[in-house]
Amino acid sequence: MNRTDRLYALVEELRACAPRRVSARELAALYEVSVRTIERDIGALQQAGVPIYADVGRGGGYTLDKSRTLPPLNFTPAEAVAVAITLARAGGSPFSRSARTALHKIVAAMSAGDGASARELAERIRFITPPDAGEPASVPAVLEEAVAARRVVRLGYVDAAGLETERDVEPVAFTAVSLRWYFIGWCRLRGEARVFRIDRVRRAALLEEPAPERRFEDLPPGPPDHIVQPLEFV
Repeated sequence: MNRTDRLYALVEELRACAPRRVSARELAALYEVSVRTIERDIGALQQAGVPIYADVGRGGGYTLDKSRTLPPLNFTPAEAVAVAITLARAGGSPFSRSARTALHKIVAAMSAGDGASARELAERIRFITPPDAGEPASVPAVLEEAVAARRVVRLGYVDAAGLETERDVEPVAFTAVSLRWYFIGWCRLRGEARVFRIDRVRRAALLEEPAPERRFEDLPPGPPDHIVQPLEFV
């Protein structure tokens, strides 16, 4: 069994045994690997967001929080690959880090056969990138938290003329044109709503101050030749 298959099998084994704890020695014997290998595998799963908890000492072991995991899903291999393609083309988008852990959870919850078929299909997908194309700018995690928690954020921002300013912004929303992402908020420095290009944000610090609730619909309208559509969640 290769490591990828073993990781998926570990999740399913812990889900089936929960809430009983399973020791690293039991898992090592089950998969015919060393205890140290199991510990490394568990660490990798935890870093990917799988809710595995460990108790040390006699009678300790690993367990999975069933309330925060998915049962086996009916995702087809093609559906899982479609999700992966969308994520691969969304570099620099808000919550992209969370999207990657979500994908890990989706694939981990698929049946072993479908998961293997999805991985085989993904091997036949290739992206062509120009050699001079830079990596898309990642959205600072602090901006994601500012929007989710509705807290004022302090930005170091460079405008189109290259001038850098520091300003406190009340977050409202993210928006995108093509694959370029923007952060919308009420700029206290200018006293009005402003749109900030994510790749021009040099620094971002979350403040303790809660931001007043501002709706996107209450902001000045965008360009008349553009249609603004909300994210379709379902």
